[in-house]
Amino acid sequence: MTFELDLLATPKSVPELRHHLRHHSFEVRLCASELLTNVIDHLGEGTPVTVRVLRTVHGSTRVEVTDPDPRALPLLLRATATDENGRGLALLDALARRWGVEPGADRKTVWCELEEPARCSVTPSRGSR
Repeated sequence: MTFELDLLATPKSVPELRHHLRHHSFEVRLCASELLTNVIDHLGEGTPVTVRVLRTVHGSTRVEVTDPDPRALPLLLRATATDENGRGLALLDALARRWGVEPGADRKTVWCELEEPARCSVTPSRGSR
């Protein structure tokens, strides 16, 4: 199953994207939201993007966000406890099996791959049974 959506990167588009992805796992929705938020923060509101969610040949779920700026590459930061920003890619790095950037002449795609939802589901704690 492949999902693809063209949209403008705005703060309002983040919850709309999560709504479109409501049938996907929490991890997929979170990673897609973080990648879209990075576009808003680093390229500006109104940047046209394409969001894709697809299965890889290995059974992983791949989340991609393509934007029109091949020069603004993501940078993994280690935010301190008092930093207000800089945790998006660290969160993505912690959740994803792997992630990266595919540069193009007039665009780039930032992507991540997540395990199948059955393999990355959260086990309930003893108190929640």
